[in-house]
Amino acid sequence: QVQLAESGGGLVQAGGSLRLSCAASGRTFSNYFMGWFRQAPGKEREFVARISRSGTLTYYTDSVKDRFTISRDNAKNTVYLQMNSLKPEDTAVYYCAAGSVTTAIRTMSAYNYWGQGTQVTVSS
Repeated sequence: QVQLAESGGGLVQAGGSLRLSCAASGRTFSNYFMGWFRQAPGKEREFVARISRSGTLTYYTDSVKDRFTISRDNAKNTVYLQMNSLKPEDTAVYYCAAGSVTTAIRTMSAYNYWGQGTQVTVSS
């Protein structure tokens, strides 16, 4: 019932910044917690960040916790991922996901809906 569409990916230099957006269609966006995952070629899809339904609680994987910020605007049905101090190892396809359960939030099984992904490439 929820469709997700990521945007904002691109090619950036190491140390630069990028903001990803995920636009959701559906009448119950605020009922879902939202997450960001990423997947590099030849690697498993990796949890990046999660935000609660109200937007007050966030959780990050250790490798990005001091550099990335997840936020949401329920009035706009949009979730964001602000990425600062980007490193080449951040290069991946980034996916937005929505879920209605509060367990196993770092696993893909906790999320019911997925976007198509947006490519982030960090050079040098």
